[in-house]
Amino acid sequence: MQRATERIKPQRVAEAIADHIEKLILQGVLRPGERLTPERELAEKLDVSRPSLREAIEMLASRGLLITTRGGTYVAQFLSPLLKPLASLLENNPQVTADYFEFRQGVDAQSARYAAMRASDIDREAIRACVARMRKAHEVEDPTEEAQADVDLHLSIYEAAHNAVMLHIMRGLAELLRTNIFYSRQQLYQRAAVRSKLLGQHLAIADAILAGNPKAAEAAAADHVRYTFSSVEDILRDSMRLKASLLRVERNDYLAR
Repeated sequence: MQRATERIKPQRVAEAIADHIEKLILQGVLRPGERLTPERELAEKLDVSRPSLREAIEMLASRGLLITTRGGTYVAQFLSPLLKPLASLLENNPQVTADYFEFRQGVDAQSARYAAMRASDIDREAIRACVARMRKAHEVEDPTEEAQADVDLHLSIYEAAHNAVMLHIMRGLAELLRTNIFYSRQQLYQRAAVRSKLLGQHLAIADAILAGNPKAAEAAAADHVRYTFSSVEDILRDSMRLKASLLRVERNDYLAR
């Protein structure tokens, strides 16, 4: 009796290109919102034909990973369908901030631990660059740039952790953070004492990761999240006290004369 043999179909060039680009998106090399190199240049770089590249891009666009426009091809904001309703759900809910920091404490501690264990030389260089930006912004008292460097440092640590699920989820939450869904990072960095403390904590996290010390990195990250939450709560309490004081000033508006 002749054994049936299953034929292995060779992968088409377009499928191979699509798999390659998809892997770059998964690993965080290509980020949501970024524009790809123009078609002609990208085809040359990948050493493939333009029709094959075009077909690969169409495949990825059909999967919701790329978007093609007249202005070029972009990595899709593929978490937006989830993040927009999530932002609407979370906004103006007082419990959300506490829940967010509770979630961050576990994730950041683990990501720092993984980064200390897994970071490549390229990852470590990215972390050093963020720390340098943060130091410079701190010296010239630029809270806006320092707050931005803060976000970028944490994203660099998530990348260095080499956990794709963690990276994409935290990138999505970082976008919500930029729109002040959870708290205002600007308000946090406008407090000189808090800014100095945060700088020291970020340096401690970075130093532990760069030294390859998982235990110290995990502890430093957990301490940082706890302190940030405590500072945010202080800001919220101060804001509530100020509002109460302003109401007392305006009390005559509610009384008969």
